[in-house]
Amino acid sequence: FPGLADVSISQDIPVEGEITVPVGSHSPDEDYSTLDEPVKDTIMRDLKAVGKKFVHVMYPRKSSALLRDWDLWGPLVLCVSLALMLQGGSADSKDDGGPQFAEVFVIIWFGAVVITLNSKLLGGTISFFQSLCVLGYCVMPLTVAMLVCRLVLLAGAGTISFIIRLIVVGAMFAWSTLASTAFLADSQPPNRKALVVYPIFLFYFVISWMILTFTPQ
Repeated sequence: FPGLADVSISQDIPVEGEITVPVGSHSPDEDYSTLDEPVKDTIMRDLKAVGKKFVHVMYPRKSSALLRDWDLWGPLVLCVSLALMLQGGSADSKDDGGPQFAEVFVIIWFGAVVITLNSKLLGGTISFFQSLCVLGYCVMPLTVAMLVCRLVLLAGAGTISFIIRLIVVGAMFAWSTLASTAFLADSQPPNRKALVVYPIFLFYFVISWMILTFTPQ
């Protein structure tokens, strides 16, 4: 480029821009990570979070507490516990109860997935895993009902036993339904809440019917 030979750059032309890297003070929280804390503290923090969600289910009200920090540990524990208690076969029988456990496990999770998809298709603002979290945690009253029914059945199966189990299961069914709808109410369109509540009603009704009709072999 012969034309560039005559171009001279003045030394007085200022250079614009910043080439220095600003060094700011970082707060300790910005550098904090769960990898830096002991395993015991991590486990205790997660257990406290799960326990707080159980408390919210026991005292249901319109709140987004279960939606902010969702997890599936609590629903998994409740689902496994309920499926284990609904096993009909005893340990020394030919039927080990495996298929029954699988049926209960699949019914609970498949039902929760269907309800979540229905909520999303109706225009719900809740995420997929948040809905699973709420539906799973709200199985806790029915799990308590199953435990009470097992204890009642130890005293024998009869009319009085059936009435007690009917009252307990009915109360826990209403509790689960009201708790789940209380947490999911604000995330649904006002004109479609009935279409969302109806599948939830059927979901917990099926689980309640399985608990009420359970008879150990």
